[in-house]
Amino acid sequence: MAAFPTAEACDSNAELISNGDLRALHPIFKIYGQRRCFSGPIVTLKVFEDNVLVRNQLETKGEGAVLVIDGGGSTRCALVGGNLGQLAQNNGWAGILVNGCVRDVDEINDCDVGVRALGSNPLKSSKKGHGEKNVPVYIGGTLIRDGEWLYADSDGILISKTELSV
Repeated sequence: MAAFPTAEACDSNAELISNGDLRALHPIFKIYGQRRCFSGPIVTLKVFEDNVLVRNQLETKGEGAVLVIDGGGSTRCALVGGNLGQLAQNNGWAGILVNGCVRDVDEINDCDVGVRALGSNPLKSSKKGHGEKNVPVYIGGTLIRDGEWLYADSDGILISKTELSV
């Protein structure tokens, strides 16, 4: 799971960009966590203002994967907080992308994990356990499928159908 600059990935994979196998997300995400640059295979979740499935997933071994959470773009509450950031770090997740908010930003920033989110909100989510796992999600202007690859750095976020090589 080599991490390399997203700009370099774009420059060296023009054909993948042309055919849609490599896509850049809209630049709407803020950077959190200690890992400014991360990559890995994607595990998807679709939830709305409910983070029970998020916790359940982060309690499993991440093995360098990236959890992509489609929270419907809601900024009314947080789906990931400091405890979940620590859980992600402890279980070997490379990163988390949240189409929604985080909270406990200082705690997340202390975690050795990459996190991207729309922003922060101190309100916690509900705990009903509603949502779907391993389903296609539409985030940042692109369809993202379970098993694709995410590459993130300070320039942005790329989604690739396959693992990229330098």
